[in-house]
Amino acid sequence: MNLNSALYTDLYQLAMGQAYFLKEKHKVSATFDYFFRKTPFEGGYVLFSGLEEVLDWLETVAFSEDDIAYLTAQGFNSDYIEYLKNFKFTGHIQSMQEGEIIFPFSPILTVTGSIIECQIIETFILNALNFQSLIATKASRIRYISGEEKSLAEFGLRRAQGYAGLQASRASFIGGFDYTSNVLAGKLYCIPVSGTMAHAYIQSYDDELTAFRDFAETRPVNCVLLVDTYDTLKSGIPNAIIVAKEMEARGERLLGIRLDSGDLAYLSKAGRKQLDEAGLEYVKIAASNQLDEHVIRSLKEQQAQIDIYGVGTNLVVGKENGALDGVYKLCSFNETPRIKISENLKKMNFPGKKQVYRYMNENGLYIADAITLDHLEAPKTMAHPFETHKRMAIEYATVKPLLHDVMIDGKRVHAKKSTAELVQITKDNLSKLPTEHKRFDNPHVYKVGLSPELEALRDQLKKKN
Repeated sequence: MNLNSALYTDLYQLAMGQAYFLKEKHKVSATFDYFFRKTPFEGGYVLFSGLEEVLDWLETVAFSEDDIAYLTAQGFNSDYIEYLKNFKFTGHIQSMQEGEIIFPFSPILTVTGSIIECQIIETFILNALNFQSLIATKASRIRYISGEEKSLAEFGLRRAQGYAGLQASRASFIGGFDYTSNVLAGKLYCIPVSGTMAHAYIQSYDDELTAFRDFAETRPVNCVLLVDTYDTLKSGIPNAIIVAKEMEARGERLLGIRLDSGDLAYLSKAGRKQLDEAGLEYVKIAASNQLDEHVIRSLKEQQAQIDIYGVGTNLVVGKENGALDGVYKLCSFNETPRIKISENLKKMNFPGKKQVYRYMNENGLYIADAITLDHLEAPKTMAHPFETHKRMAIEYATVKPLLHDVMIDGKRVHAKKSTAELVQITKDNLSKLPTEHKRFDNPHVYKVGLSPELEALRDQLKKKN
């Protein structure tokens, strides 16, 4: 399967492309904004993820001979088919950096190029950015509530939606996880891999102790024993203690035990007591089984003795929100600002090419974002996006633009960032977001506003149309 195929799009993109081509409008310049309207998980922010993969795809995307044969069979015009044979992206992209903290309605990424190029690449951009930003955000929430002292392992591949499991592992790592069980993701994205054992391994033996012994002998480093196959406190942990002592005699150390069922808070505390009484204070306790940020918060409130959280399904499917509602809207055509009109102001887009400025206080913490036209400096006042003519002054110490050139003429203009670099960027950005925006219950709404000039342009086009 060729994921760099330009067929990685929706049919209506190609149908519109044919109409642009046959009406000789396909070379007209256009600009589209990518943004989202609502934060997921009833949270206060989103982490931007997926940009590097979008840029990789755009640099190589094309229609193969097989793709062209398929489109021909779909009945597309022969002249249009000839055009698509040489299709490649040659446009200009401005974007916030991957790992940035993003908020509703601000342009996160803008694409400028021929209308046909901008249209064909839309679906992939939405597919990559919406999903990875959702999962990175979920991961950051789990990291926030777990605390920096805990280890987090992503175990979601078997429950992920197909090949999206790879992107979920990548986004989870960028969002704050330490490990993945996904070996291919570990190779592709340089993520440390981690794993224990399954109940089936223990069940394949006539007794649990022999299973533990054989596993420890064949995996003396990073050995974690699953202790809940039969009876956690009367069998699993006592047998793990025997094996841990045997490993000590060989000059080895058992890394940990894993709990995968039952009352995790109670079992972890009782298990910690058993391990400590055996002189195995160094043996860690890992826990899994339908964990998410809410369950982990409850476990912490119960003073559970858990060192490693293994999180799978609820992370990689983005529970309770299966998708980020990111959209890709035309804001300029033939160098003329365009707007979508709706009775609901939140369904309207902001016209023209734009810049987003972020304001920070004297401690470097984020306090507000302002959206303005791209040729203007950071405004001193901004309007509420949807409460007409409600203005506020911005008191700040420093300000920075967030949209920067990342691709010109279809080529990157900066070196590709590694996942390790993106992890650090994310940490730095999250450290600058005030805690009131990170809390789970009624997070403080981050201020995003319009410059007076952008507000006036929107109102003018709304009246005109």
